[in-house]
Amino acid sequence: MTLASMNRKYEPRKVPEKKVATSAMIASLAAEGYDTVSAPFGHALVEAAKKDDKIVGLSADLAKYTDLHIFANAMPDRFYQMGMAEQLLMSAAAGLAREGFNPFATTYAVFASRRAYDFIAMAIAEENLPVKICCALPGLTTGYGPSHQATEDLAIFRGLPNMTIIDPCDADDITGMIPQLAAHDGPVYTRLPRGKVPSVLTRHKPDYKFQLGKAQTIREGKDVLVVSTGFMTMRALDAAVALETDNIDVGVLHVPTIKPLDTATILEEARKGGRLVVTAENHTVVGGLGEAVARTLLIEGVTPSFRMIGLPDAFLEAGALPTLHEMYGLTVDRIAAQIKGWL
Repeated sequence: MTLASMNRKYEPRKVPEKKVATSAMIASLAAEGYDTVSAPFGHALVEAAKKDDKIVGLSADLAKYTDLHIFANAMPDRFYQMGMAEQLLMSAAAGLAREGFNPFATTYAVFASRRAYDFIAMAIAEENLPVKICCALPGLTTGYGPSHQATEDLAIFRGLPNMTIIDPCDADDITGMIPQLAAHDGPVYTRLPRGKVPSVLTRHKPDYKFQLGKAQTIREGKDVLVVSTGFMTMRALDAAVALETDNIDVGVLHVPTIKPLDTATILEEARKGGRLVVTAENHTVVGGLGEAVARTLLIEGVTPSFRMIGLPDAFLEAGALPTLHEMYGLTVDRIAAQIKGWL
């Protein structure tokens, strides 16, 4: 230890001037005006397991908090509680897959992406095993600070060969994706809204059906195209409605599959002339959907005006979600204001 570091050790701790107002640490999303579905992941997995006797569920002491408890209660002989050991969870899931089972492993997104990454890479991805890794609390969906906010998980897993990556918007996406994940012969990482999950997409597009690997236009618009994923598609749709009062016509392209990216649809929409293209994601602006879209446009020589909405390259504050979403620009009002400012 140097003399300078010894002196710093005893310096008073510097507290940031701006503190986040907190009321409650919550892990749900405001979805005013939308119907909700309780635990859609758990119920959809039970239905899929009735048709596939090889489906098993595993969790690292978080079944209740990933909605896997629905499956555990319905099919206790096909549920494995691995305890607070995420590396063991992933290794066990890989072993079950090698024996012909179809494992769904649940935990929090931070624990899969940070704590168990090497086990996922070596035991699952390198062997291209059909393990489905389903993770709650993605991005800024909890107020418990950097220890629980998986703001960089998409960037981490995008670089992993063989890994399919999904960021569903709502209960419609979850219900539709589970049978397709069960049928997919390879590893999958999916973010997972939990609890009472809003039903958004079919309200705006009644015939919407989740399609693995496909982006879909949910709303047409001639002035702006928002390319969004996860719950930010819900926020983008609500912002589009709000901007109608300013005669701003916003289209929304929902991209639930981050990898492989549906570059054909993104390019087709981006080529529709004269529109500002904005990406919106519940993830750091480093290494997520925004950079993937920007790379696609640049390589193909498609050059619309382009902006990104996402989380900063920083460890985020703790606090109540409404406060944090306002602070980091993820609310409907903040999204609408940013789009207006860019036009």
